Amino acid sequence: MSEWSTMWRRWRGPLIGLMALAMLSGCRDADLNALDARLDNLRQRPEGSIEALPPSPTYRTAHYTQAQQRSPFNAERRMQAESALSSQDNGPDRQRPRDPLERFPLEQLELVGILTVDGQPSALIRAPDGNVYRLFEGDHLGTDYGRITAINDASIELVERVRDGGDAWRQRRRTLAFNESSQAAE
Repeated sequence: MSEWSTMWRRWRGPLIGLMALAMLSGCRDADLNALDARLDNLRQRPEGSIEALPPSPTYRTAHYTQAQQRSPFNAERRMQAESALSSQDNGPDRQRPRDPLERFPLEQLELVGILTVDGQPSALIRAPDGNVYRLFEGDHLGTDYGRITAINDASIELVERVRDGGDAWRQRRRTLAFNESSQAAE
């Protein structure tokens, strides 16, 4: 090894330290008192002007003349033959034990099959918990007190009891049919 490289290795650390110290000496404390005085002077007498705000617009009061009409924010009450039952007396029977599929919304239930044994049709329903349940006419499902009224070849018909916006209950007819994924599995 040459004499130059050994000397470089020995003095390399101290030389780098001296160069760093020389560079940092340029970062000494500047005259901050003069800068603070200049900033205080500028704060004392600001220059420029701020434009005045434009006058606020005048608004006309709107008068609502449709108070006697149906509110667009409430569900429309339809008085049809099948849903005309809208009274306190036709509410759901809260004393009966709830069926297993009444804890799931109807939209989460899937009709996967129709099974007829001895002329008695039954529906096979897949629940979100992964289980398949066998239901007959009169069984309940869905969170809106749905009761199966008919089981057809490709769907089941049910009647739900829902509130009509007040304290009254009305019946709503629904259909649960096969969807494309359950038909593809057949």
